[in-house]
Amino acid sequence: MRYSRAFVPTLKEVPKEATMPSHVLMLRAGYARMVGAGIYELLPLGTRVLHKIEQIIREEMDGAGAQELLMPTFVPSAYFKETGRWEAYGPTLLRIKDRKGGEYHLAPTHEEIVTDLVRREIKSYRQLPLNLYQIQLKYRDEPRPRGGLLRCREFIMKDAYSFDVSEEAALESYAHMRATYHRIFKRFGLDYRVVEADSGAIGGKLSAEFQVLAQTGEDWIVACGACDYAANVEVAQAGRAKPPTTFSSEAAPLEKVETPDARSIDEVVSFFGGETTAAHTLKSLLYVAGEEVVLAIVRGDHEVNEIGLARHLGVEEVLLAADGAVKEATGTEIGFVGPVGFGGRIVADPDAVAVPNAIAGAGETPYHYRNVNHGRDFEAGVVSIRQAASGDPCPNCDGALEVYRGIEGGHIFVLGTHYTDKMNASFLDEEGSSRSIVMGCYGIGVTRLIAAIIEQHHDEQGIRWPVNVAPYQVIITPIGKDEAPLARATELYDSLRAEGVEVLLDDRPERPGVKFKDADLLGIPVRITIGSRGLKQGTVELKKRTDSESQDVPMDGAAAATRAALAELGA
Repeated sequence: MRYSRAFVPTLKEVPKEATMPSHVLMLRAGYARMVGAGIYELLPLGTRVLHKIEQIIREEMDGAGAQELLMPTFVPSAYFKETGRWEAYGPTLLRIKDRKGGEYHLAPTHEEIVTDLVRREIKSYRQLPLNLYQIQLKYRDEPRPRGGLLRCREFIMKDAYSFDVSEEAALESYAHMRATYHRIFKRFGLDYRVVEADSGAIGGKLSAEFQVLAQTGEDWIVACGACDYAANVEVAQAGRAKPPTTFSSEAAPLEKVETPDARSIDEVVSFFGGETTAAHTLKSLLYVAGEEVVLAIVRGDHEVNEIGLARHLGVEEVLLAADGAVKEATGTEIGFVGPVGFGGRIVADPDAVAVPNAIAGAGETPYHYRNVNHGRDFEAGVVSIRQAASGDPCPNCDGALEVYRGIEGGHIFVLGTHYTDKMNASFLDEEGSSRSIVMGCYGIGVTRLIAAIIEQHHDEQGIRWPVNVAPYQVIITPIGKDEAPLARATELYDSLRAEGVEVLLDDRPERPGVKFKDADLLGIPVRITIGSRGLKQGTVELKKRTDSESQDVPMDGAAAATRAALAELGA
C-alpha cells in the first residue's frame, strides 16, 4: 500500500477521556474512531490487525479439531429464559422488542444458542466429541465502558464450545483447548499468565483466565515466584500467614476500653500503642448476603475477598452494609463493630481466629475489647475469606506471592452439565441410556486483544507491534527532494511485495522527521529508509521498531536483509 493513498487519519490531540495508552495510540495513529460510548469503528489499519489476530486464532482452532460456524447475535428471549439468565444478566443484557412485541436480545454470549443447536442435532455418543467455535460480535450494556477497546458495549469475541460424553472426556477437551490457547497467545507475542478464575455468570466448575500482564490492566492477579501457582485475586488462596508476635499466648481476661476517635485499624493501633500492630487486631465488616446480614472477620492487616465470601455463603454477590444497616444490625456505628455479642452469623478467616488476645470492636460506641479470643468470646464459621496480597505465602509451596496487574485476554471453562441439564441436551450412550452432554466453553476477546497487545507493546513514540499482528511488516521511507530515493524505494517495494512481504511505502511529500514520527507512531516492525546520501554509498538504513539504533545495509541486499530482520522478529 502506498501511504499517499492509504486512509490513516492520524491525530496530534486526542479526547480527554482517552487515558490508557492503547486508547490514546489507537486514536492518534488512526486505527480506530469512537462512534458512541463503548462503540468503536476500526479503520483500515485497525481492521488489518483484527484480521491478523483472527487468522492466528482460526489456524490454531482448526488445527485443534474445532469447526467454525456462525450464530446470530439477534436472539429470541426464550433461550435465556429457559436457563434463567434473562433475569440474571440484569441491565447488562440489551433487550429489544420487534414490531409485534416479541422479546429479543443482542447476544452477550452464546451458550444457550449452541446448546439448542446441539440438542436438536446430536442424538448418539457416536457423534461426540464435538467442538464448535465462532468469531462474532457480542453486546453487553456496560455501565462504565472505558479504556477504548478494553471494555466496550459492542465487541468481537471468539467463543468455542466443546461437547463430550463424560466429565473425564470434558477435562481432556479442556486440557486440549488450554494447550491451544498457549500456542495462540505465544503467537501474539504476549507476556501472559494462566490464572485460576471465577466462572461468574457463565457458570460451571473449572475456570482459568489468560491474563496479559500490563501495568494498566484492570484485573489484579497473584502468582508465586517459585512454582506455577497463579490466580485472579478474586479467587486466589494464600497460605497461612505467620502469626503476630504476642505479649502472651495465654488467654487474658476480656477488657473493654473506651477508644474515642479510634475507628480505623490504623487509629486503633495508634491508640493502643506500644508493640501493637494491625496483625494484633480483628477487622469486622458487615455484609448483606441475599436476605441475610453476615459479619466477616479478618485480621486487621488483611482484606476480605468478597468473591470468596459470596461463594462460601452461596450467593451471587455480597454488599458491604451501609451505615444505617450497620446501626440497625449491631446497635453501634461503623468502626466499633465486633464479634463479641453479635447475634447473627459470623464468618471468620483462619488467620483471624488464630490471633490470641486480639483487639476488636466492642459492639458499642466508642469502645473496643482487648483480649478477644475465638472459642471463648465468640464462635464463627472458619473459612478462608481473606484476599491474597504481595508477600503472602504460596498455598502450594514455600514461595511467596506477588501481585500483578493484567488484562483478561481469554477465559476457559468446564461447564459440566450446567446448560445441558436445563435445556435437556442429551445423547444415548452405548447401553442406550439417555445422559446429559458435558460442555466446555472457551473465549478470547478478539478486539480487546488489539488493545491488550498495545498496552504491552508501546513506548513514548507510539505502538511497537509484534510482527505477527502488525498491519504491515515493513515501511519503506524514501527521503530527499530528488527522484532517486523514491524510485529505488518503489523497486524495493515491488520486490518485497512479490515475495509476499506486507509493505507500506511512504511516498508522501513530507519532511523526514514527519515520516519517521509517523512510522514510530504506527508501530510497523521494520523501517527501511532510502536517502540520496546513502544511495551514493550504495546503502540504505534498516531499523527495527524495537531497536534504538539502525544499521546500514547494501542497497542490492536490502530485500534479503529485510527478510532476515523479519525472521529474527518471528515472522
